[in-house]
Amino acid sequence: MLQLLKDLYNDESGQGMAEYGLIIALVAVVVIVALTAIGTRIKAKFEEVGDALQ
Repeated sequence: MLQLLKDLYNDESGQGMAEYGLIIALVAVVVIVALTAIGTRIKAKFEEVGDALQ
């Protein structure tokens, strides 16, 4: 039983998937922040054009 617990503790087969999951989460956060910043600037530009047309 003790050997089985040691083997499970030393098993790193799922480690790669966890790292890929963290990378994907980080990329998603960066994309959301970038789109939020760009969206705000685009909204301001459309409002500027709308005001100029009036």
